[in-house]
Amino acid sequence: MKVSEALKQRKSVRAYLDKPVPQEVITRILNAARCAPSGTNTQPWEVAVTTGKTRGEIANKMVATFRAGGKGHMAYNYYPTEWKAPFKPRRVACGLQLYSTLGIKKEDTARRAEQWEANYHSFGAPVVMYFLMDKIMETGSFMDYGMFIQSIMLAAVEEGLATCPQAALAEYPDIVKQTLGYDDNYIVVCGLALGYEDTSALINSYRTPREEVATFTRFFD
Repeated sequence: MKVSEALKQRKSVRAYLDKPVPQEVITRILNAARCAPSGTNTQPWEVAVTTGKTRGEIANKMVATFRAGGKGHMAYNYYPTEWKAPFKPRRVACGLQLYSTLGIKKEDTARRAEQWEANYHSFGAPVVMYFLMDKIMETGSFMDYGMFIQSIMLAAVEEGLATCPQAALAEYPDIVKQTLGYDDNYIVVCGLALGYEDTSALINSYRTPREEVATFTRFFD
């Protein structure tokens, strides 16, 4: 598979088959992704691969906390505190695509909450990766991490697997760290759902649009 083909094929998948992913396949994916670049070769990534009981334990704890009204607090600000165009319209359109595909009305708060909870269960993916990083690292390491995670997603496509990168899985970092045995020297960057796509699921039927190159690029001689 060409890299350009993998880039176009990759999408955020939100429904998975109940089919385990062999550990050797996960290892192959990580073995490819470890070639990702990082500033001065710091390789700031720490990966926790969860399946089975551990995966379910973290998900259940997150859902219980969410239902009890516990507010999530990520270790860093993923989104701006004040939105403006063109970013806000794109964000709104992204949400509308999801809810309109599922037929969830704006006023249907119960179904919206149910759909949000699906984030914490990683949409039924059999594998959930948590990405952690030593808290001494700075902004540049987040850039490194982005390249590493993209490498994982592209390698997964080559293996016939689907993924969904999830900031929501970093909303309750204490649950993740305490369950997995990481101390407070680590921050939780995000998570990633990994598995085989359920192609029959309605939620996987849409694709979010991308801007044309001309809208975000300027060429200088």
